[in-house]
Amino acid sequence: MLPPRPAAAPTPPTTPTPPTTTTPPRPRTAPEAPHPTPVRPAAPTTPPVRPAHPTQPTPTPEAEAPIGAVQPAKPVTRRPVVRPVEEDEAPDGPPCPKCGTPNLPGRRFCRRCAALLHPKEESAPLPWWRTVWPFHRRVRVRSGRMLRRILLVLAVVGLLFLGFLLLPAGRVLFEDVRDKLGGTAEISPSAVTASGAAPGHPAGAAIDGLTNKYWGAPSLGSSLTCTFAKPFRLVGVVLYTGASKEPEEFRREPRPIRAELIVTTADGTRHKKQLTLNDKPGEQTVRTGISDAVSVQLVLLEAAGRAEGRPIALGEVEFFKRT
Repeated sequence: MLPPRPAAAPTPPTTPTPPTTTTPPRPRTAPEAPHPTPVRPAAPTTPPVRPAHPTQPTPTPEAEAPIGAVQPAKPVTRRPVVRPVEEDEAPDGPPCPKCGTPNLPGRRFCRRCAALLHPKEESAPLPWWRTVWPFHRRVRVRSGRMLRRILLVLAVVGLLFLGFLLLPAGRVLFEDVRDKLGGTAEISPSAVTASGAAPGHPAGAAIDGLTNKYWGAPSLGSSLTCTFAKPFRLVGVVLYTGASKEPEEFRREPRPIRAELIVTTADGTRHKKQLTLNDKPGEQTVRTGISDAVSVQLVLLEAAGRAEGRPIALGEVEFFKRT
């Protein structure tokens, strides 16, 4: 008997192999060692692939180079594109004011030099009075221009009417402004008279230019009248009361402290003004502002330091006109 064959080692399940061809039995000889069935190696198992970090894709030969930082572009002025002249255009329109090339009637720009074919006409310059407010304002058509003109005419008429009514007051104001802005000069009267005078102190002593000589009024109510050869604008009167500008001599004699100034103009109008004088030596100015004066009268109303039998001393009277 033949010894039993050893069982083959168990093999893992694999894919079936194709059947082998049977050969004729050989004469039995010594037992052969068992020939193991070839076993194919199992397919290696692939380990799980972890997602990799995102990286830059590998550039292919066809891919472009990476784009770097882009600098701001410089503006380039586009050149005007001149449309070529069509052959069928009939140059029967108005000529170009710049080059004289004729163009079609509907064109706005020249087909040769691109100049404006119908430029706007410049308006004539406005007169100087149209540039002064409110005439320089531009208004739209039908925006009340006629109403504005009517209101302006009414305003002018109203001003003329008020000026006619207020003519005396306006003239006085105008002359006062001229008095303040203009210069003055002293004017001497052509004649001087008085209602009365103390011995040795005549009326002429009040206009001789000396303050240590005076006109002696015998009593209150006495008047001194100065007459001028031509009418003039009496701007002011300067008075020196008392017998002298020295304080001791000033208080020895009575002196006026209140008087009335009467100015007569060429048309016979008399302007009266009450004067309150200071009881101290020196000049005292009285502003008048009377036009066409021909005579000035000074009436003494009150005196200080009066004594029985002593005259009231008025040292000097000066008159100033506008130059």
